[in-house]
Order: sequence, then C-alpha cells, then structure tokens
Amino acid sequence: MRQERASRTRRALLKAAAEEFDRLGYAGASLAGIARAAGISLGALTFHFSSKQELSTAVSEQGCAATRALVARTGARGEPPVQCAVSLTLGLVELLEKDASVRAAARLDREAADAGHGWQGVWAPVIHECLRAAADAEGSPVGDSAALAALAVLLVCGTEATLPRPAGPGSPAGPAGHGGQQGNSALLARIWRQILPQTAQAGCGPGRPPQPRGSHTALHPPSTGTPAPVTNEA
Repeated sequence: MRQERASRTRRALLKAAAEEFDRLGYAGASLAGIARAAGISLGALTFHFSSKQELSTAVSEQGCAATRALVARTGARGEPPVQCAVSLTLGLVELLEKDASVRAAARLDREAADAGHGWQGVWAPVIHECLRAAADAEGSPVGDSAALAALAVLLVCGTEATLPRPAGPGSPAGPAGHGGQQGNSALLARIWRQILPQTAQAGCGPGRPPQPRGSHTALHPPSTGTPAPVTNEA
C-alpha cells in the first residue's frame, strides 16, 4: 500500500513538473510551485526528488522516452526515406501538442547550455539519416539533404517554441491550444507539399499505391491516434 501511494505521488509530481517546466522553463519553475501544483508538501517532493535538477532530468527522460517510441513507430511503417522524415516531423508536432512531458523536454533542451543534445538529439539525427539516404537514391527529389534536414529541424523546433502555453496551473492554453492537431500538423503538411510536392505521390505508406497530386495524400501524423488524412488543397 505504501509503495503504491509513493508511486502515485511520484506520477503526480512528474505531471505537475512537466506542466511547470513547459509553462515557465527551468529558471522560472520552482520546487515550491511544483509541489503546490501537485497538491503535496514540499517535504514529500524532496523525498522523491532532492533537487530541481534531478526533477527536470526525470521529466526530460520521460519526454524523450515518448519521443523515442514515436521515432520507432514511424520507422516501423517502412515508408520511403523522404516520407519517413516528413511523417516524423508531423508526428513530433502532434506529440508536442498532446504531451506535456514532451513539451517540457523540448523546452528544457532549448534552454540548456548544450541545446540540441537532449530531446532534439532523439529525433534530429534520424531525419538527417533519412534525407541522406533519399538523396542517394536515383531520381530523388532531395538535392541538398543537409539543408533540407536543417529546415525540417527548424520547422519542428519553431512549432514547439511558438506553441501557446497556459497562463497558470489548470488554465487552458491559448486559442490554438495543445490539442489542436488539425492546426499545426495540417499547416506543416501543407508546408511540406510546397517544399516537396513529390511526397504527395511517394508518401502513401507501406503497401499502398502512389496517388496523383490533387487527391488525398498520406501526409498525416503517424503517432498517438488515428488522425484523418490531410487533403491536398491545391
């Protein structure tokens, strides 16, 4: 019973900490504020996590684990390299919108002295690898794979940095809140269609024939739910 209660307390702390780090960043968050948001005493918090650094590391690890799972699911789909990179960016945006621990991991990484080696390091090398492989293929739409990979990273990181944050614990996010996958994800899909119109044909997922431009495309987030395909609005 005691162990189960301790496990519940730890989960509540990680949830509250993720929301605080997402909203305020590392410098703005405090152990007292996290304890208050979790509804427990500061002493109970420090029993589980002795410092803010230890707590932020645990939150970051949780967000990175969710991101690694997304990367694995996306790779398992067996898509062509270009579409795999595109699908991963879309899935990352959806995950950021839905999971506070992922948003916290992303913000903590962005604010770190060695930015790019934490959360971003989980997925950015995969995108670089996919686009390098695509550039080597005959008839590939990819010319400068390094530039395209850098653009993909900037699109994801830019989306994360501009996501609306709630005003305080328990407050709703802004008008385009974290659950709005048909906003950011659909916009990113439209951007990719402008950059790589060939993905509307190549990116149909495993076992599906190419579709002509102007029809439904497979540019949709590959992760947590079963979102409807994004339609080509040309």
